[in-house]
Amino acid sequence: MNQLQMVDLKGQYQRLKPQIDAAMQAVVDSTAFINGPQVKEFSQHLAQYLQANHVIPCANGTDALQIALMALDLPAGGEVIVPAFNYVATAEVIALLGLKPVFVDVLPDTFCLDPDRVRAAITDKTVAIMPVHLFGQCAPMEEIMDLAIAQELFVIEDNAQAIGAEYIDAEGGTSFAGTIGHVGTTSFFPSKNLGCMGDGGAIFTQDEELAVVLQQIANHGQHKKYHYSRVGVNSRLDTLQAALLDVKLQHLDDFILRRQKAAMNYDSAFVEVEGIKIPTLAPYSSHVFHQYTVQVSAGKRDALKAHLQEQGIPSMVYYPVPLHLHDAYAYLGYQAGDFPVAEGLCHTVLSLPMHTELTQEQQQYIANAVIEFLRK
Repeated sequence: MNQLQMVDLKGQYQRLKPQIDAAMQAVVDSTAFINGPQVKEFSQHLAQYLQANHVIPCANGTDALQIALMALDLPAGGEVIVPAFNYVATAEVIALLGLKPVFVDVLPDTFCLDPDRVRAAITDKTVAIMPVHLFGQCAPMEEIMDLAIAQELFVIEDNAQAIGAEYIDAEGGTSFAGTIGHVGTTSFFPSKNLGCMGDGGAIFTQDEELAVVLQQIANHGQHKKYHYSRVGVNSRLDTLQAALLDVKLQHLDDFILRRQKAAMNYDSAFVEVEGIKIPTLAPYSSHVFHQYTVQVSAGKRDALKAHLQEQGIPSMVYYPVPLHLHDAYAYLGYQAGDFPVAEGLCHTVLSLPMHTELTQEQQQYIANAVIEFLRK
């Protein structure tokens, strides 16, 4: 059995090597390394896949969030609601732009924003809500959008972990994650479901006027070369990365199916095992399993992680500390106990290896090691 990886990037590359090498060699041969034709082609293909009117590529997922906020021209000091259980990028860009992150607790089953907590956090200074589609499935967007519309707030979707996931509304209609709010963002970090060989990101919107502003901001604020209509940034997706992503986009549905099959195998192994809770599947969303994250009970999480490491099995804790308890955000005045669900998750969640190249043999070995520990 091959060495176990949290994400097997090498194995995926080897499987797609002829297509990837040909696409990247075409860029090298053309020497159009910046804004080559492959960037526009990938953007168009991703827009078609997501049924989004506009896709604006950029340098990384954090830039995508920052550009999205900049384009909305939010007032200094405005409050933006974000989940307390999350990666730091959302809060980081809010703070950098002179806005105020307002943390709220998450749902205990899907770990995404709790609409009731969002409702309670809205004040006359609230300007936006930033739901995060965590670990591969959608936040409860219908409730969030209803709140936003009623309060005239912007919604920025952080879709770094759930590209290809579909949201199912009350009438049975579907929309892809990242295309429901005013603007959506994603990351093409190598470990993502659609990942490149470096950094990359993109922004989505259905609004044509907003798309123009987003494009200008990502390109130094230019409306034409050397003419600047607004303050912008320099955030580009390299042509080499776009060429690679365009190849991988053709396989995204297969990537999702492979991850979903792996998740089903884990579910089957753990469903009747005491001391472990398998991921909850929300009725309003498909799950593309960027992570397969379980909850381990009775304070055994860290010991299980150590046991797995001894067996040559990697695992990760996403995330060990909720955002409101980090030193960087102490100025906001939050205290331990403010968000009990988020704080509790930080002590119980554990992500197991999840990627497109997992074999049944590998999964059985992982599952056996987990079960062996829990049944001691």
